[in-house]
Amino acid sequence: MLGGLLLAAPKAHAQGKRRIIQFTGIVATGDSLLGVPGATVYVPKAGRGTASNAYGYFSLAVLAGDSIIIRSLGYTNYVIVIPPDYQRLSYSVVVQLQEDATMLGEVRVFPYTTERDFKKAFLALRLPTERGSAAAANLNEELMNRIFRTQPMGAVANFRQTMQQQQYNYDARQGMGPSRYSNNPLLNPFSWLQLIQQVKRGEFKKKNTDDY
Repeated sequence: MLGGLLLAAPKAHAQGKRRIIQFTGIVATGDSLLGVPGATVYVPKAGRGTASNAYGYFSLAVLAGDSIIIRSLGYTNYVIVIPPDYQRLSYSVVVQLQEDATMLGEVRVFPYTTERDFKKAFLALRLPTERGSAAAANLNEELMNRIFRTQPMGAVANFRQTMQQQQYNYDARQGMGPSRYSNNPLLNPFSWLQLIQQVKRGEFKKKNTDDY
């Protein structure tokens, strides 16, 4: 009798263990078969999930009996429940999400109690003249010259200078940019090659028509 109980215990434990299922599918829009990228496939009770790729495909390991929520911004949530007695090792679906259009009411914000008060204050507004204003002081020629001479180099200028220096170094390595070899013809091997070719062709021989 005791031996029968010991043999029955593992069998009961195996029956209570839920089967692992590979849950795969494609998330598409309701009016077409275009995939929805970035849609979340989430199992709330287990706290695990995944997201669809650029084509709307996803793959996630779940358990039999899990409730899975598929959602994406702008669409209504879609819930799928894996049957508790599901016996196969894979479960595939094609989910067609429906658009969830929410119309928000108009919100009008005014710093005054009524629109009439706002118009009245706006018409009574008196802007400062250019002379003696803060804008005129900031555009002072002497002040702008001082800012120009003392202003440190910003991020944009640093980036531009770095790119120019890299291009300068690249041109110099390729023989297209200025360098101490290309500027001095005596140190430039291409200049020497051109001179040797000119001598072989006899371009420096004295001709009968020359006056010297």
